[in-house]
Amino acid sequence: MPLKVSRDVVQVRQVVAKELKSRGVSTLRITRFATAVSEIARNAIVHGGGGEAILYSDRAAGLLLLECRDWGPGIADLAQALTDGYSSGSGLGRGLGGAKRLSDAFEIGPGPDRGCVVRMSIKV
Repeated sequence: MPLKVSRDVVQVRQVVAKELKSRGVSTLRITRFATAVSEIARNAIVHGGGGEAILYSDRAAGLLLLECRDWGPGIADLAQALTDGYSSGSGLGRGLGGAKRLSDAFEIGPGPDRGCVVRMSIKV
């Protein structure tokens, strides 16, 4: 799914929520993971200049996984960016760390050429 404009964030969130609901995941867990997905997708647009989100299902492992890639400058200091209270803009500084806490698994790193890749998952 492309991530270019704000309505793309809404679409990714809705696709993830629909998939989780179809698997019988509780409303609270759907809301938590969809919130994490929204934050990461929004970051790809705002800080990364756009990107894409790819949704995977690993039924054998009981996981729904989302990979979000952008083509921006990347994150200069990842440890600092994951620290609550740090913000590269005018936000509250809870975005990346919050998304990590709302996911069952979370990895973030540089993309193959540049930008950022975030992999996050939830057990279903």
